[in-house]
Amino acid sequence: MMISILDTTLREGEQTPGVYFDTHIKLAVADLLSRIGVDIVEAGHPAVTEQIREAVRQLAHRGLRPRIGAHARSLETDVELALECGVSFLGVFYCVSDERLEGNKRTLNDAIDQICATVRYARQRNSDLLIRYTPEDAVRSPFANVLQAASAAVEAGADIISIADTTGYMIPGTSRNMFDYVRDLREGLAAKNLRPRIAVHCHNDRGLALANALDAYRAGASIIDASVLGLGERAGIVDLATLLTVLRFDYNEGPQWDLTLLPELYELVSRFAGIPIPATLPVMGGNAFKHCAGIHTQAAVRDPRHYQSLPPELVGRRSEIALDHMSGLSSIRACLTEIGEVAEDGLVRALLQRVKQIGQTGRTVDLHELSLLVNALRHPTPVAAMETVP
Repeated sequence: MMISILDTTLREGEQTPGVYFDTHIKLAVADLLSRIGVDIVEAGHPAVTEQIREAVRQLAHRGLRPRIGAHARSLETDVELALECGVSFLGVFYCVSDERLEGNKRTLNDAIDQICATVRYARQRNSDLLIRYTPEDAVRSPFANVLQAASAAVEAGADIISIADTTGYMIPGTSRNMFDYVRDLREGLAAKNLRPRIAVHCHNDRGLALANALDAYRAGASIIDASVLGLGERAGIVDLATLLTVLRFDYNEGPQWDLTLLPELYELVSRFAGIPIPATLPVMGGNAFKHCAGIHTQAAVRDPRHYQSLPPELVGRRSEIALDHMSGLSSIRACLTEIGEVAEDGLVRALLQRVKQIGQTGRTVDLHELSLLVNALRHPTPVAAMETVP
């Protein structure tokens, strides 16, 4: 089964402190996600505000290719609000950890009864609805609790079980790794003759969200949640662009994805989230395909593969050279060629000296400024004779 991508920028992403997208921005984001080729757009939790509910409603009726989904607690009232919006995907959640159950004065059987009643209600209301049940904080809950709740949810009508690493707890290569967890849950469900799709929702608290998501993918998970810029609670979740690029380039998934639209999507979300794209962000960061040190640049000019393992054209980017105090002669020559100037030896050396001086002030020289430097060196202003003022 091919991998499916669920983008939750408009739901999990709005749980980033200070982030809110107006409805017209949400429509624009969803349009781009549809053109890129994601499978599910999680549009929000309709019970939170009337504004979110209206945005979910508009997205659900926009006629986009992806399924438009809504988030809901395991409550019929939440489900009803979501279904009134016209969504084709519904995600319900309920934590079954012993601590949370005790804190809520519920038994595991109480929780399962509520989960199943909610799932059955949603299924009765819409037989074509794609229903996901998420045992929140699944990986820190007793596995027996998760398996029991997941099995009951599937028997009640859930199509998908999502493994939520709600606190970014999992670490590849240790006893708490996502590969083993996905495998064990799939096997536990299969032993009951239950074969739902398995999704994963990986938080990035330890910086391992992508690694955990790929572990899950290799173990048979067929849906991965992600968001633009990895937006979400605390340190966020899996970054969409990085995930899509690795799956496409390294695992040969998603030949239908148009990754060249990612820069436009990231600029849009960054602008209206009020969160800059980090320069060092993989794939979409300003420095992701930029070469700086002279030795690196010299080799990269001959063949970018010497210092690039991903083709920037895959994601609508291009290789660049940064000019600063680390630059060498090859960097200057390459940039002169790019702006259509002849790389005369004397000019190249004079430019390198000036570029290094500017670089030591803490900034780089872009191609426009390089052309200004060329003009200044080729056409120096004569020093006017001093006039004596009477």
